[in-house]
Amino acid sequence: MNAETDLIVSVSGIRGIVGKALTPAAALAFAQALGSHTEGGTMVVSRDGRPSGIMLRHAVLAGLTAAGCEVHDIGVAPTPTVGLAVRHRQAVGGIQITASHNPAPWNGLKLFGPDGRVLSAAEGRRVQARFESGTIRYVPWDAVGTVQDYREAEELHCHRVLEQIDVPRIRAAGLRAFLDANGGAGGPLGCRLLQALQVETTCRGGEANGVFLHEPEPTADNLRDIGPLVVAHHADIGFALDPDADRLALIDETGRYIGEELTLALAMSFRLRQERGPVVINMSTSRINEDIAAKYGCTCHRTAVGEANVADKMLEVDALLGGEGNGGVLDPRVGLVRDPFIGMGLVLNLMAETGRKLSELAAELPVYHIVKDKYTVPREHLPKLYELLIQRWPEAAVNRLDGLRLDWPDRWLHVRPSNTEPIIRVIAEAPQQTEAAELCQAVGRLLQF
Repeated sequence: MNAETDLIVSVSGIRGIVGKALTPAAALAFAQALGSHTEGGTMVVSRDGRPSGIMLRHAVLAGLTAAGCEVHDIGVAPTPTVGLAVRHRQAVGGIQITASHNPAPWNGLKLFGPDGRVLSAAEGRRVQARFESGTIRYVPWDAVGTVQDYREAEELHCHRVLEQIDVPRIRAAGLRAFLDANGGAGGPLGCRLLQALQVETTCRGGEANGVFLHEPEPTADNLRDIGPLVVAHHADIGFALDPDADRLALIDETGRYIGEELTLALAMSFRLRQERGPVVINMSTSRINEDIAAKYGCTCHRTAVGEANVADKMLEVDALLGGEGNGGVLDPRVGLVRDPFIGMGLVLNLMAETGRKLSELAAELPVYHIVKDKYTVPREHLPKLYELLIQRWPEAAVNRLDGLRLDWPDRWLHVRPSNTEPIIRVIAEAPQQTEAAELCQAVGRLLQF
């Protein structure tokens, strides 16, 4: 696959570099495929702040209305807000125009089902098949859909989050926050929520204009300049969002990157203090969450990587909370979409209730070190790579649910193809960072076959 010229098509939607892989024609056709799949009906449309989203929005609206959909356009908004809007408007689905954490040249379409969550793999395959085969439904002139604005969705989202947390306690704590919205869709809602909680906030890149002040994925390297700003503004906590605001990374009061992995762990720590019940994580998420669940006598289930897989399992086991190690928190009381805003609320509630600093709360968690790497590998080479890995570590427990996961008593290694990029992701966790890094490096060495 050529990342510049090949459109990435999956059950989740499409993604590509604008003007090369991703064109208005592709966006039009994919929107038509979804509208044909639902046979019209009410559809919610939104976009993140990327300037290319303006162009793609017109293509998406044309495709949906040509299929007979009545479109409710919520404007620039976070991805989890789309899910709430779909349910609130009793829509048959939705489209978020976003490339999530990909760099500025990229954009894409993310699909939602009528239950307000990312389209299931089975439904996504049906839409993908329509797109690839060109099986499109066109309605006659007098059945073409219409477009109307619906701009109350963010207010609805904010209220839904506030209903799940102890607002008076957070207000009484007198906390200060630094919000790195980085020009993404989450800046306005993040500021609205923190203002409602009376958390004194400094926001950087709060205008949702798609102008990224640093590379958009909220990793330690990309947030290197944010830590000192947290300290300089005397903040108790730093929040960092990705462009479509479905991931949340944390920085403590000393400016140290707490990261994405501990976002879910800290949110889970507070949620299970409130109530006991099952939790769900994916196969690439830290075992810290398993330890927290065990501490409270709760079951922790693992799924294949992918928000839809986590959401499916959450519904199956009636989970209290779920999420992924990329900073994604799913709270079914708000929605079954990765939601940084309920994540912010739960972590602030934990700080307010315990009176502990974020650095202290993080220090109290079990200690593991996780290393994430990626390699460009043709997918047809993966079966051979998996067999070489199993031969390299015959003592490890083998799990093929999603790529290949190898487990030892105190560490694990997960190798799988990305759903959104032409790469494989290699993630390892161990008691020491050097041990986790060595597992990832060993995969790299085996790729020399």
